[in-house]
Amino acid sequence: MQVYWLLLSAAWLGQVKGQFYGGNSFGASSGGTGIRLGLITDDATDRIRQTFEHAIAVVNNELGVPLVGETQPVAYGDSVQAFGQLCRLMQNGVGAVFGPSARHTASHLLNVCDSKDIPFVYPHLSWSGSQSDGFNLYPNPEDIAHALYDIINAFQWTRYILCYESAEYLNILDYLMTMYGPNGPVIKVMRYDLNLNGNYKSVLRRIRKSEDSRIVVVGSTEGVAELLRQAQQVGIMNEDYTYIIGNLDLHTFELEEYKYSEANITGIRMFSPDQEEVRDLVEKLHQELGESEPAGVGKYTNKYTFGIPINLCLPTGSSSITMAMALTYDAVRVIGETTKHLPYQPEMLNCSERHDNVQRDGSTFRNYMRSLEIKEKTITGRIYFEGNVRKGFSFDVIELQTSGLVKVGTWEEGKEFEFQRPPQVVNFNDIDDGSLVNKTFKVLISVATKPYASLVESIDTLIGNDQYQGYGVDLIKELADKLGFNFTFHDGGNDYGSFNKTTNTTTGMLKEIVEGRADLAITDLTITSEREEVIDFSIPFMNLGIAILYVKPQKAQPALFSFMDPFSSEVWLYLGIAYVGVSLCFFILGRLSPTEWDNPFPCIDEPEELENQFTINNSLWFTTGALLQQGSEIAPKALSTRTISAIWWFFTLIMVSSYTANLAAFLTIENPTSPINSVEDLADNKDDVQYGAKRTGSTRNFFLTSEEPIYMKMNEYMTNHPEMLMENNQDGVARVGPKYAFLMESTSIEYNTVRECNLTKVGDALDEKGYGIAMVKNWPYRDKFNNALLELQEQGVLARLKTKWWNEIGAGVCSAKSEADSPSELGMDNLNGIYVVLVIGSVISIIVSVLCWCFFVYTKAKFYAVPFCDALSEEFKFVIRFSENERVLKSAQSIYSRSRNSSASIESLQTDSEEKIEAED
Repeated sequence: MQVYWLLLSAAWLGQVKGQFYGGNSFGASSGGTGIRLGLITDDATDRIRQTFEHAIAVVNNELGVPLVGETQPVAYGDSVQAFGQLCRLMQNGVGAVFGPSARHTASHLLNVCDSKDIPFVYPHLSWSGSQSDGFNLYPNPEDIAHALYDIINAFQWTRYILCYESAEYLNILDYLMTMYGPNGPVIKVMRYDLNLNGNYKSVLRRIRKSEDSRIVVVGSTEGVAELLRQAQQVGIMNEDYTYIIGNLDLHTFELEEYKYSEANITGIRMFSPDQEEVRDLVEKLHQELGESEPAGVGKYTNKYTFGIPINLCLPTGSSSITMAMALTYDAVRVIGETTKHLPYQPEMLNCSERHDNVQRDGSTFRNYMRSLEIKEKTITGRIYFEGNVRKGFSFDVIELQTSGLVKVGTWEEGKEFEFQRPPQVVNFNDIDDGSLVNKTFKVLISVATKPYASLVESIDTLIGNDQYQGYGVDLIKELADKLGFNFTFHDGGNDYGSFNKTTNTTTGMLKEIVEGRADLAITDLTITSEREEVIDFSIPFMNLGIAILYVKPQKAQPALFSFMDPFSSEVWLYLGIAYVGVSLCFFILGRLSPTEWDNPFPCIDEPEELENQFTINNSLWFTTGALLQQGSEIAPKALSTRTISAIWWFFTLIMVSSYTANLAAFLTIENPTSPINSVEDLADNKDDVQYGAKRTGSTRNFFLTSEEPIYMKMNEYMTNHPEMLMENNQDGVARVGPKYAFLMESTSIEYNTVRECNLTKVGDALDEKGYGIAMVKNWPYRDKFNNALLELQEQGVLARLKTKWWNEIGAGVCSAKSEADSPSELGMDNLNGIYVVLVIGSVISIIVSVLCWCFFVYTKAKFYAVPFCDALSEEFKFVIRFSENERVLKSAQSIYSRSRNSSASIESLQTDSEEKIEAED
């Protein structure tokens, strides 16, 4: 080290002895106290110096002891001149030195500063891990490799080409291989600067001829920028190629000519052009360099550093602030923060002679700089060190789109990376808003969702658009015929997609449209405010609402006493009361009316007694016969009884006629019943009926976002029972049964109920919405599509298409079954009750008859003083002689003839006869 330093000192003295060295200082008045910072710069544009001065001016507003900056320009790669400028700074008492961009020159200056304990700041990619005493805010190559590793995995690459500029960048490849292990992707490694002359076309031609079209590029800022320019010249800057740029200055490149190449260019950066510190720095540079327009406005004004265009006015997402400038600014911020905590008074040192003097507290100051953690007022974010390596930062993952560089994700160490692409912004100035003739659009459909799209069933092998059919397919064809565009259908699957506001991510078909991989999507895709935040919709081509799909009401099992259904319980009650009341009226009126008292012996003119036919039994029997339309042997004679009879007959005529008329209807027409008749019944799980919806989509989102108590209750139920949610509508339709109902759009319900005869729609629609054609946000042809849809609606084309796919193709099965149905015949289920009444009545009559018979036998046996069992036996034997219909009252064989009472009875009867004969004589 000492020999190396002496050689540099001798060379420098030979060049500069007796000469005056140019430079300038700023930050404090001459002779004032302050901490001197030195900048040795080989930047020909003077932009590093301007950044250095601006950073010191900003930091000094917060410091008691100001920083004083001194700049010494040097030629690029001239180590001897740089050493001379360093010695001048040391003689002036410099406290820290900012090195040039030339790596070998900076390496030499680092050795000198290390020997003198002067903090050395190098705001560029570290060239070697061994030189660890320099203060370097640039991310370590291992962290850059880790970010590239995560981005490559997010792209799911299984093979790619790694293009590197020089051997210094191979350590990134080493880190990648370490992370991949033995089962990593196929990596083809190519060095693009083979001839060291800036001509990379020979390597790029090899890439064009190879089978790989995915390229990772690592190299210097000027080298990578030139590589992209020559890649376009060679013809590998198109939609077939994808580039991942591992250089942190991608945002400073001239990318205008690549925006429309359709090549996917992805990179990383450490700061956003919209940060306040970046805007202030850009404004300062504009003032110092004489620019009148602010950043991002006006024409592109370019200056060049080593052949790299540095744009003072860049498109969206770009910035003229390089990483070297940003890290210079942040290094000054770190030094300023360190002086707040640690006093530092640099001393003047002499490097022209051999001295062992070093900067007092220099190493302590440098170590304290690494111990700080700064989270605010920096350009590149959080500054934190683990040892000599910066950690705790994050990268913006950026992607080149037609609008410029767009942030599509954030990479942080230790966190899983995934793309979070925002909605694609369409620049109307870049798109021809004229005719759609000969333009080709990629249209997404859902093949599994009939009738909007399905595969054509054919014995022939179909390809392209010919293999699809459906309502959505026909609608796109009608629009294409009207507007003149071409189209290709692609199956987008069952996931229509959603937008997560929290993570700013999209899924499914929405993601394909947002990321530019599709132009349109048509299926049963509902227009929602959530989706319209990231894409646009046409006007609705179909209006609908959420409804309940359930099985048709089932025929109820006939009741046992269904023959009583024609009258209500109240009518039967009053009919019974009328029956009893009229019977009592007959009984009373019969006793009041003299005409109703008859002579029981017509042959006797003056009978001793009269009898009345309207006993209570006969009154009940007369009203019963009239009620049942059968009549009786009793005939009213008095005017009063005949009047009430006529009124009762008229009453029974009306009642029986009404009953007969209704009975036919009640027995032949069965009213179907259903446990679910409204959404309230469904929410209450009436009769233990479960329900669900499609797991993702507008129907599920309706319940998730609704504030109606009943819908919130249903959402809670579906959330707690995820097994009730279906992956698609077809699974839901197949599951519908007596214990499960499915919530879906009313148009889909109409389609399924025509084909599934056991299904029906229950209740009214829960909401109102529409289906629309999804398209890219701010799509310039949206108005043309809307006008064409209105014309198709006015011409009846939309109605004709719906009739075709809903009511014609695959339909008609249920209607044919309905027409073939004949009036249902009466079965035993309908008449069971009548038979029950007949059986019960017959059994009761038999029981009453047996009881009366037993009582008669008992009375007779008692009268004749014979044993009851003997009398019962004789009576039973006579009863079972079914061939005999006549009975002899007096028989010698009868048990009654041997009794005393029987003889006495005969004698008494004879005596009575004789007395009557004598009386006549």
